[in-house]
Amino acid sequence: MRLTVIGGGGFRVPLVYGALLRDHAAGRVTHVTLHDVDPARLTAVARVLADQAAGMPDAPEVRTTTDLDDALRGADFVFSAIRVGGLAGRAADERVALAEGVLGQETVGAGGIAYGLRTVPVAVDIAERVARIAPDAWVINFTNPAGLVTEAMAAQLGSRVIGICDSPVGLGRRVARTLGTDPDRARFDYVGLNHLGWLRGLYAGVADGEDGAERNLLPALFEDEALLTSFEEGKLFGAEWLRTIRSVPNEYLHYYYFNRETVASYRQAEQTRGAFLHDQQARFYDRMAHSATPAWQAWDSTRAEREATYMAENRETAGAGERAADDLESGGYEKVALALMRAIARGEETTLILNVPNRGTLGVLDATAVIEVPCRVDANGPRPLPVTQLAGHEAGLVTAVKAVERCVLEAAESGSARAAVQAFALHPLVDSVNVARRLLDGYRGVHPGLDYLRMR
Repeated sequence: MRLTVIGGGGFRVPLVYGALLRDHAAGRVTHVTLHDVDPARLTAVARVLADQAAGMPDAPEVRTTTDLDDALRGADFVFSAIRVGGLAGRAADERVALAEGVLGQETVGAGGIAYGLRTVPVAVDIAERVARIAPDAWVINFTNPAGLVTEAMAAQLGSRVIGICDSPVGLGRRVARTLGTDPDRARFDYVGLNHLGWLRGLYAGVADGEDGAERNLLPALFEDEALLTSFEEGKLFGAEWLRTIRSVPNEYLHYYYFNRETVASYRQAEQTRGAFLHDQQARFYDRMAHSATPAWQAWDSTRAEREATYMAENRETAGAGERAADDLESGGYEKVALALMRAIARGEETTLILNVPNRGTLGVLDATAVIEVPCRVDANGPRPLPVTQLAGHEAGLVTAVKAVERCVLEAAESGSARAAVQAFALHPLVDSVNVARRLLDGYRGVHPGLDYLRMR
């Protein structure tokens, strides 16, 4: 089986390759093609992968290329993890937004809109090329904003593009462990959009001799103060708020529920997250330019620092302290990607939380809206499972943000600056139409790739 990674010079590629190295079953991935527009980054990542594969005779073969069409030929799966504008672009997104007093995070608020406006046209081009060159391939999208980009690509690829994210998986696993149940045997009632979802229920099998097939363990969590504040999301949101909303939000909802405090913290920080990662990864790739640098050691130490500082401003705002060892384990997007490929290629049926078209799953959204929900996956792809319907403020947030995403898609397709301004203005975290106009002007000033937007 052949896998192509678009964005193959990206820092997180060794995580994917590590998952492939641990898979020794028949039908496994045997060939990996890394594609990137930056040959130096490709070389650096290929060196890390070579260190990973040392001493493993059945390691998947790796080749690199800067020719996208060449990378796609013969692919069974395509993993899309591009970053249009690089980390310098992410840092610029943050600066422009914070100058207007609003959030610039890469997937939430003004920063997410700016990122989407310059990423969607590139993602659509990739989807068109896949449809032409590798029409039987499945595309696994991790490019942010993941739900928005997946919906854009689905217009070309239909059900053969699937969005993944490790945030909901990590949330579910942390809550399951907190409640003393095996995450691999639990059923999660999780629903929303990418980086805008809630765990509404956690169901586990009943012990032998008890009545019933399964029970919802989540209500017990809200009654136990110690448990409720013992894991990452409990520390971030606080026991009182979680008891109020009677669900456990995805960590990214901290930007919504505590927006004023988070923006203040970001404005006071010595560096934004994007600027920190830009500097950190620049140092890594600079080190990798020297052939004597131990590739795996350099990568792994950089990864550990990256994970330990994740959402540091939010934890500071909440007084959550340093991340606990258990919380450093994400959902493992590379594990999600591998399980997804195995289910489709080998028929190893599994349940995963994925970004897929709604198709009637949520009554508040139309059929083509990409949502993030548990899906049953087999050789035919994913099928959304029934979930608790959204109501109240959750439905309001989801429908509002989906309307923003649709404005971004309209702007990217038509080149309409008016649609782009509308996207900024309608977002719940942007408080003025005038701010929305200045945001677009600011982003066009720092991103030449947004020159396609015109008043029309």
